[in-house]
Amino acid sequence: MVGVQVTQADQREDFRRLVRAELPRLYAIARSLVGADAEDAVQDCMVKAFECLDQLRDPAAAAAWLRSILVNCCRDRGRARARQPVAVDFEEVEDFSLYRKIAYEDPFPYSDSLHLDFLQGFGPEDVRAVLLRLPEIYRVALVLVYMHGFLAKEAAAILRVPLGTVLARLHRGRKLFEKQMWDYAEENGLLKEGVR
Repeated sequence: MVGVQVTQADQREDFRRLVRAELPRLYAIARSLVGADAEDAVQDCMVKAFECLDQLRDPAAAAAWLRSILVNCCRDRGRARARQPVAVDFEEVEDFSLYRKIAYEDPFPYSDSLHLDFLQGFGPEDVRAVLLRLPEIYRVALVLVYMHGFLAKEAAAILRVPLGTVLARLHRGRKLFEKQMWDYAEENGLLKEGVR
């Protein structure tokens, strides 16, 4: 009986160490995925992980297991907020090119680096605001791969979808992100006066 209690105590201490080590990354992922609900999503993740701790078979995979639980918690929060998927006109999005749009509209005349000038107008909060405009299905893939450095195959494992699905979501997500960046820049005065 005493041996079981020691094992459970050791297991709880291992969990505490894992959480301490992973917490900054978990918060960063959650902020990117659910914005202001990040703390609640991480808390949900911790509760679910602790409840399912006995299901963790490989301690070496504990960090990935925890991140997978977090992504699912964020997805659950997103589903609760919006029961209907956002309709996206992919024909319009596929035709959109931020590179061509900037070159055609020329928001920064007399600039030798139009695209860099455009991108420098965006601060971290602007990028986060643009990301949060994207449908969750695309935002999650973009955040995992481009913000947190996961390989596409690792993102596929976390999301439990085929690699091809992640690659398609990344492609469409990038196109949507470009379009949203332009729209956001127009709405928030990041372009010169008179640009449509």
